[in-house]
Amino acid sequence: MPRVDFYVLEDEQLHPRLLTVCRLVEKALERGHQVHIHTDSPATASMIDDCLWTFRDDAFIPHAVDAPEDEPLPVRIGLQSGPVAAADILINLATQVPDFYTHFARLIEVVNQDPAIRDTGRDHFRFFREQGLELHHHPIRS
Repeated sequence: MPRVDFYVLEDEQLHPRLLTVCRLVEKALERGHQVHIHTDSPATASMIDDCLWTFRDDAFIPHAVDAPEDEPLPVRIGLQSGPVAAADILINLATQVPDFYTHFARLIEVVNQDPAIRDTGRDHFRFFREQGLELHHHPIRS
């Protein structure tokens, strides 16, 4: 069963949430992990795609949105509802917990204080607690 980490930001803004995702992805890659970022809208997928290209001038994170399964990439951004290519970390930006979350060693939820995102994060936290998963809380100060 995966370890679940909740990164909770103090503000309501979208951009700091996306930057936090980018920093977590960069850190995961430095440690040799493969990451799948799960979204439930093309708009969110596009925003995180853009942010991964621009969040730092000296950062290069090879990634693609909905890339073919046989394309070797360390970071994938997907909207699919089924199993995904081999990755050990799942970053969930979707409003629902994907059914395939158990395929990962670690699951990350990045939550801010936007009421919809905060409430979704609370629902996900309750779901994972009911599943008996190991939960970790990381407050992120602005």
